[in-house]
This record gives sequence, C-alpha cells and structure tokens, in this order.
Amino acid sequence: MSTLFDRFDLRGLGLRNRIVMAPMTRSRAASTVPDALTATYYAQRAGAGLIVTEGAQVSEQARGYLFTPGLHSKAQVQGWKAVTAAVHAERGTIFAQLWHVGRVAHRSLQPGERAPVSSVAKAAEGVQAFVYREDGTPGQMPTSTPRALAADELAGITADFVAAARNAIEAGFDGVEIHGANGYLFEQFINGGLNVRDDRYGGADIANRLRFVLETVDAVAAAIGSHRVGIRLSPFNRVFDMPAFDGEADTALALARELATRDLAYVHLSNRGAIIDNAGEGFLREYREACAGTTLILAGNYTREGAQSDLAAGLADLVAFGRPFIANPDLVERLRNDWPLADGDNDTFYGGGAAGYTDYPAYRLEAEPA
Repeated sequence: MSTLFDRFDLRGLGLRNRIVMAPMTRSRAASTVPDALTATYYAQRAGAGLIVTEGAQVSEQARGYLFTPGLHSKAQVQGWKAVTAAVHAERGTIFAQLWHVGRVAHRSLQPGERAPVSSVAKAAEGVQAFVYREDGTPGQMPTSTPRALAADELAGITADFVAAARNAIEAGFDGVEIHGANGYLFEQFINGGLNVRDDRYGGADIANRLRFVLETVDAVAAAIGSHRVGIRLSPFNRVFDMPAFDGEADTALALARELATRDLAYVHLSNRGAIIDNAGEGFLREYREACAGTTLILAGNYTREGAQSDLAAGLADLVAFGRPFIANPDLVERLRNDWPLADGDNDTFYGGGAAGYTDYPAYRLEAEPA
C-alpha cells in the first residue's frame, strides 16, 4: 500500500515523497521579478516531494493581480534561477505554474489599459482583482468586462505559453504546470455555460471547447518534452463566476481521455471537495480510469488521514497540500511525525514582505524533563 512518505518516480524525477506543495499566489514580487525572499520561501519548503510555484503570468496580457511574478522577461528568468537553485540545493523538485488569467483582470493592469480577454465578452460577476485603486493604494476592484478573443489570436497566446515554458527550463525548473483551472483563461474556454462561441473554439461541441487548451498542451510538450509538462484542472469549479452546465462530467472526462494520450508528467485536479459535492466519489474513480497511465495529483483541503486514505484507495498517486505549507515550512516532517500544525495569518497571505512569508519557524520538540 502506498503511503504519503514513499518515494515516487515522476517521469524520471525522483520525488522524496508523495506530498506536493500546491501552487499558491502570495503577491510578493514587487516588480513581477522573484527576489531573494522568494528563493528563501520555496527553499524552506523543499521537503515536499514536488513544489508547484505560484502562477507566473506568461505575458503582460496574462496578468490579473499586483505583485505576481512572470516568466516572460530576462529579468524574471534571472530571478527564478535563484529560486530553482535554492530549491535544488535542498534536494527539492520544482515546477513552474504557467498562468493566463483571462477575464479575471482589471484594465489598469493590462497593456495600454485595454480590456482583458476571454472566450466571450462577459464580465465575471462579483469577482475582484487586486490592483492599484483610484487613490493609489493596492486593493480590490471589480474585474473589467473582457473582449472576446478572435480565433486567430489564440495561436499567439499558445506561443506565449511555449516561450514561458522555454524560459522556465532556462531558469532551471524541472518542468511546468499549465494552469487550466480555477476560472482562468483555459477554463473560460472549457466551461460550456460560459463559452457560447459559434466558431471552432466554442459552443455545444465538447471538442471545440477543449481545442485551445489541447493545442497549447501539445505546443508546450513539443517545445520542452511531454515528460516535463503537467496541467491543473478543476472540474465542477464555481470559483470566479464559473457556471454549472449540461455535460459537465462528460467534458471533464473527455479532456482526461485526451490528456491520457499525450504522455504528460501529470494531471493535477484542484478542489476535490467541489468534485465530491457535485459528482460524488464515483466520478473520481471514473476520472482516474479515463486518464489511466498518467500520474494523478489531487488537491483539496486535505488532512494527513484524508490524503493517506485517497492514496490507499488508489484515487491519486500524489496529494497536494496548499495553505498548510504557508505556516508550516516543514510540513512533510510534521505530517510524518504527527506533530501539530501551525495556523497561518490570513492578513499576510497576500502582499508584504517577510512577515507571514518566510518567518514561520520549523517545529521544535520540547526538551524532555530531567
């Protein structure tokens, strides 16, 4: 029976355990360039079998939040080189998450203050972006109404992902994860309740709605090798105004079957809870069968016991933890020894400096009484 602490071969990369540090935006890159603090943060958490970084925008257009790092400039590549070197010095493995937010953005962060882009020209209702407000201070603002991308623009965005993937390899990353989850650009095409386009990239036809993400996966795999490409997806996601739609399960399973033919490093499912709530645990088993032969990562508010149970049941090969890694840089050892977990400070999750970022201590055993 597999355990959280068993080694795992990820397409030739030897992971020390089956625990993944999930991607989490922390908004610490003041100039979109990772710095020494970023390197310290990830190196502290290199005990994870695999680290997936926070989302790194693949272009200026791809950006939706202040202080998030990119992977489209020379300065950004240099910044990430220090991060990967620090993680590798601690014997860690690290993938870069490649990100385009689509409509989850505000004009003020877009080149020329133009409208953000999406599958269709429909605003994300009730969704906020992290930007400079009118008084010049960082804060939340409603996202801007996007414009619909023309079909002939999509190849350019795919090319941005390819360039960012090449930059990631140059920066020393072990691979990349394409962000196809959580209501961002690729999911804005996948979701049949939002994407009502009438061309070959949308509408009722599942293959049309999957075309953009699969074209991008194929192009990135051709550029850096499929064995160094993962993808994150979120079936039944409702975050960022993603609606339910007819054929939702069929869409997710069709994509899983397509990805299973591409010999990728892994498929990473976000938000296990939403999947269970909307489709039941039986869907997870269907999904597992649909992408048979591909490493499957599950994420979603795991406890030690829940993670071990899913591994033992064969629902996943690797299990991702998010927020527990914020306040517990030594999370793997805490889980291994059943030591208590520290709680993170919500006020320092996004933005700022070292406080709430690199100043959480590792667990220390109390001295035995004499």
